[in-house]
Amino acid sequence: MVSAAPTADGRLDRSTRFFYGLGSVAFGVKDNGFSYMLMLFYNQVLGVPAKLVALALLTALVFDAVIDPMIGHLSDNLRSRWGRRHPFMYAAALPVALSYAALWNPPDLSVEGLFLYLTVLAVVIRAFIAFYEVPSSALAAEFTSGYDDRSVLLSYRFFFAWIGGLSIQALAFGVLLKPDATHAVGQLNPEGYARYGLIASIVMLIAILVSAAGTHRHIPTLRAPPEKREKTLRQTLTDVRETLNNRSFLFLLASSIATALAGGLAASMNGYFNTFFWGFSAAQISLITLGVFVSAFVALPTAPLLSRRFGKKHTAMLLALLSLLIGIGPVLLRLAGLFPPNGDPAVFGILFATSIIGVTFGIIASTMGSSMIADVVEEAELKTGRRSEGLFFAASAFVSKAISGFGILAAALLIDAIGLQPGVAPADMPADVIQRMGAVYAPVIVILYLIGFALLSGYRISRESHAATLRALAADAEEAAHPFAVKDDHR
Repeated sequence: MVSAAPTADGRLDRSTRFFYGLGSVAFGVKDNGFSYMLMLFYNQVLGVPAKLVALALLTALVFDAVIDPMIGHLSDNLRSRWGRRHPFMYAAALPVALSYAALWNPPDLSVEGLFLYLTVLAVVIRAFIAFYEVPSSALAAEFTSGYDDRSVLLSYRFFFAWIGGLSIQALAFGVLLKPDATHAVGQLNPEGYARYGLIASIVMLIAILVSAAGTHRHIPTLRAPPEKREKTLRQTLTDVRETLNNRSFLFLLASSIATALAGGLAASMNGYFNTFFWGFSAAQISLITLGVFVSAFVALPTAPLLSRRFGKKHTAMLLALLSLLIGIGPVLLRLAGLFPPNGDPAVFGILFATSIIGVTFGIIASTMGSSMIADVVEEAELKTGRRSEGLFFAASAFVSKAISGFGILAAALLIDAIGLQPGVAPADMPADVIQRMGAVYAPVIVILYLIGFALLSGYRISRESHAATLRALAADAEEAAHPFAVKDDHR
């Protein structure tokens, strides 16, 4: 028998929202580090060629392609006294923390040794992050079936992911990455990265354990797994294929892949642009990071409001487009010779403001995307008879992690294409190299976002269709509960 979700009416108390959202701090810290700092650290600081860094992370991504859906399927079907999701969440905490700390504290190895070290740790970190993130994310579809309430719940998840990642990044650039006698630029000082890794790992450990413990009380009222029956591998794979073969989900996933590539490229190149293209110091980068805190706080209440007013799909499409225009605008103006030169106070002021606005729009668009995935769960259940929250959010997690994997590959190719050499101080970087950075980067970002924007139009679930699906599921449940009831068509 399948037990009902604890909050079928959609009303979630604040503590549930808080603890559910808090766990995403771990993913936010990890994703921020992989996206914004890892390439800079292993390439510019440790001297590993950009292509090898990208290859290491792409290797981990191949493992993700198998691990994520496997964890999603297992957490959909696990039977334990701690429910389907929480055993995975608790098990992930310590391995995530230990492996992430080790990533930023590598031993003294050759370039080839560092490549292998990075590859192994990237696989381990991604696997154990999936052990937490996939089951934890799937709880959103169990906690509430409300169309707008899911946007509220997931806005907390994105809020904490951004706050966690930004806090550690601001600490790194504002406090830990300091210039010294041998490193005139703080971003190139290896000691700061070692301290960053230790602090970040502790934060991740605490976030996972507190979130799991804070949502533990809901276990008795969460949905139970389907009745256990023996399946062959072929039957299992058939179930997975049937579940994921949902038109709206496939369009949403394809759109997410395109925008993930764009976002990953932007994140991976962020440190390069701030350091070389705009000439910012570590302190200025830290201030920009702190400014983006405003984005997270604005997006938290705004995402549900826009969802109620315009619907998830239209909100996501509009704000994704605005985020692109605002984010790429300064680069295009600089290439056209219409932007102030580096060193002018206006440069920092403009980038500070556009970062806040663009990231706000981006967070809201991403929140809508995750909420749209939650709405697919019931549509698929109506078609297949199975609830597979874990599978759908596993696919989402895979795309999110592809941000750092394929994004770093794109960044590596761009770095090689423009001739950016490791260890060169910003003041010594040739002007034509910096110009090429913007000229190659801008069109790639625009094309990827436009592809994602076009694909999102294929998503068909609306507030009305979701409500109709819930009514159909309720009718099916009633019929299953009273299979011999006789309809009176003449009432």
